[in-house]
Amino acid sequence: MADYDLAVIGGGLTGTSVARDAAGRGLRVALFEQGDLASGASSASSRLMVGDLQRLERRALASVRRSLVERDRQLRLAPHLVRPLRFVIPLHPQGRPVWLLRLGLSVYDRLGAGPPASTTLDLSHHEAGFSLQRPYGSAFEFSDAVADDARLVILNAVDAAARGAVIRTRARCVRADRDAEWRLALIDRGRRSTVTARALVSAVGAWTGQFAETVLRRASPQLALFRESQIIVARLFDHDRVYVLQQPGGGLVFAQRYDEERTLIGMASAAFDGDVAAASPSAADIIELCSAANRYFREQISPAEVVATTCAVRARPVGRGRPDVPRAGVMQLDRRYGEAPLVIAFGGDMTSYRLQAERIVDALASFYVKADPWTAEAPLPGGDFTDLDAQLDATLRRYPFLAAAELRRLVLAYGTRVKDVLGEMASGQDPGPVFGAELTAAEVRYLMQTEWARTAEDVLWRRSKLGLSMPQVARDALAQFMQSVA
Repeated sequence: MADYDLAVIGGGLTGTSVARDAAGRGLRVALFEQGDLASGASSASSRLMVGDLQRLERRALASVRRSLVERDRQLRLAPHLVRPLRFVIPLHPQGRPVWLLRLGLSVYDRLGAGPPASTTLDLSHHEAGFSLQRPYGSAFEFSDAVADDARLVILNAVDAAARGAVIRTRARCVRADRDAEWRLALIDRGRRSTVTARALVSAVGAWTGQFAETVLRRASPQLALFRESQIIVARLFDHDRVYVLQQPGGGLVFAQRYDEERTLIGMASAAFDGDVAAASPSAADIIELCSAANRYFREQISPAEVVATTCAVRARPVGRGRPDVPRAGVMQLDRRYGEAPLVIAFGGDMTSYRLQAERIVDALASFYVKADPWTAEAPLPGGDFTDLDAQLDATLRRYPFLAAAELRRLVLAYGTRVKDVLGEMASGQDPGPVFGAELTAAEVRYLMQTEWARTAEDVLWRRSKLGLSMPQVARDALAQFMQSVA
């Protein structure tokens, strides 16, 4: 008998959501990730959970409708991680015709369900116009959402583990032999081990081709790699809206709040050919994004003022001689008589990740006892509430001795599970060492015990977004603390 019913390779959003879905259907699941969870593209996205206006321009109405349904579903299932926001498109003389934008947004409103409808803004009297250059007098505003990309990954893994899945990080699969079962050779923190599984899902993203050729020892799927770059600069505006900046040639660049002091601008996309693990934005990407912002904002920025960058390498299928970008990703099922099934999945996006996982597990359902899909109505851990403001107020009442800003960050990360992080902490109780302005030893212990954090980088860049706001001396203290309690 195999050790597991299903083995998943890859700890990004696709892999963890497949593990969660399959574990919830009663399968014995193991997930193996060569680094940390969300250490690839899943923590370097543009953070947009949207229907995609550019797909609407290509008249892909069914695709846009599915994405908007999923966006609204995630707003209900993960209200701490997915936030509804208003998006602003300043009207540009060289941009899309006003009538076309108005028509497109009207269709977008009808395809979506819950959020407020689109409207027209007079930027000369609206806060959205205060940070823009004087020529921009009008804009359209519509509803979409942004999400905490890395925490979506982490909480899918947390829920998968709660339903019985085994999650092993820093465990690299170096060989996969296929017979009636899969036999996987792993290197886990320097030790070699072997596990068996009745089915295998490859969800390794940009490593799909390399993994297929070197580990699965088969031809790579037809795909192309693209680099998606974002930059982080000092704060350009003082509100929560997301700017949609039309660019020459029809492209769109988004500017949104990164944290209280910084703005995220993205994305620049370009073909990629190199070492995925060493990918970083090119100088041209950074210049392009600075120029995109400088066309609109009063505060001009230069590449020298970029405080940080993110870079995601993504695999897209190649069809009809060009890369295609399916919202729900690509799923290739390989089933052969007498051999264990294989699914190769890549190319999905953050908005449709749950649908992609459901589709993958459905494809494998015939190999197991039938179990129905369930994730469409199940909140992610900590998401079992409906009103974020009410949840914030309840948390403030429970921990009135903590700063409101700190508790807000905790609620947006953990939802109703803040009590698991802080426990029954009382006023005057020592939470242990404090790293920087907000991070306590109590939270770090929780992340190490429950969310597979092993290094300071795991905590600062994927379990939280505190990496830029924490001074080096505090980072060093955090690293020493984690080594002492590991």
